[in-house]
Amino acid sequence: MNDRHRLAILGASGHGKVVADIAIQTGWQELVFYDDAWPEKRHLERWEIRGTLPMLLHDLADYDGVFVAIGHNTIRDVKLEELMRHGATIVSLVHPRAIVSPMARLGAGSVVMPGAVINAFAELGRGGIVNSAATVDHDCRLGDCVHVAPGANIAGDVEVGRLSWIGAGAVVRQGVAIGANVMIGAGAAVVADIANDQVMGGVPARPLPSSPGASDIGEGKDDPPPGASNVLHLDLKSPKGRS
Repeated sequence: MNDRHRLAILGASGHGKVVADIAIQTGWQELVFYDDAWPEKRHLERWEIRGTLPMLLHDLADYDGVFVAIGHNTIRDVKLEELMRHGATIVSLVHPRAIVSPMARLGAGSVVMPGAVINAFAELGRGGIVNSAATVDHDCRLGDCVHVAPGANIAGDVEVGRLSWIGAGAVVRQGVAIGANVMIGAGAAVVADIANDQVMGGVPARPLPSSPGASDIGEGKDDPPPGASNVLHLDLKSPKGRS
């Protein structure tokens, strides 16, 4: 029996379009969008936007699954928490042309884009995004609502705290520990541990000014703002002696 009939998607943006495409390619038959811009915004391409988050909470029984398609890490985390508190069936989506090891673990509400690779014993928290052609190697541990942007490469045994953003084309050296709410700029090379709440860029990655312009490092309007609230601070230690 097909349990992928009706999928509600919260977030009607460019990221939502990509999520919808993956949902269709993985067998979901009917997609309905919700977005807090409703009623001013009523359609996303060919799909109807039916209402806001409170309306989705009212309609949960009508859907076989719910997905939060919001690129901003903190907002995605808040919306996921509210949906889960109301008993929503949060699903994950993996593009057919992504490679995810059966020995890896994806948290609820994660999405893996085309060309991405997640290797053995890697773990993603809830609401993770591994974007197009990004790689997460063996034994990595990514916290909740981490976004690995297109073409970024995370080597083995790396820890990334919740709400962090690894920018497009960035590389992270094996065994590094990255704290919570960290923003790594596009094309950066991370070769040493990074504490919580840092904005980093360059080769090798170094701290950048925490100014409003600092958020321009990443992928546009969905970037997590420096100093975003509601973060869980993790005391991360760099793993030693593992390959």
